[in-house]
Amino acid sequence: MTIEELQEEVIEEFSDFDDWMDRYQLLIDLGNDVPPLDPKYKTEQNLIQGCQSRVWLQADLVDGNIIYQAESDALIVKGIVALLMRVLSGHTPDEILNANLHFIDDIGLKEHLSPTRSNGLLAMVKQMRIYALAFKAKQESAQ
Repeated sequence: MTIEELQEEVIEEFSDFDDWMDRYQLLIDLGNDVPPLDPKYKTEQNLIQGCQSRVWLQADLVDGNIIYQAESDALIVKGIVALLMRVLSGHTPDEILNANLHFIDDIGLKEHLSPTRSNGLLAMVKQMRIYALAFKAKQESAQ
């Protein structure tokens, strides 16, 4: 599936719920479905700066696609990072760098987060794009 198709899937899933308490519960459930991050990746280097809670993000380039793994010590944040991984993981660096992540606004996520969580969300997206940029540069220098 393309990043756009995955975003549409997320928007549809969230549109089933009118109440934000239900949407938060969906986020928590999504976070609980994320497999635990291997402790070797829970390093200072993988901690995302700018998040109120602790979020570790690991990225690996596998057959030209970036695979993200992440974990957080906060339930809702873990759900947010699960959504981001669902949409971005398994795509090429170019696809990730060129993606317009409109689903965040479309489901009303940003406006229903506290300012600190909203900053954390932006920090997660930024870090995922930084990894994509780094992998893209590495691929180009290898050619």
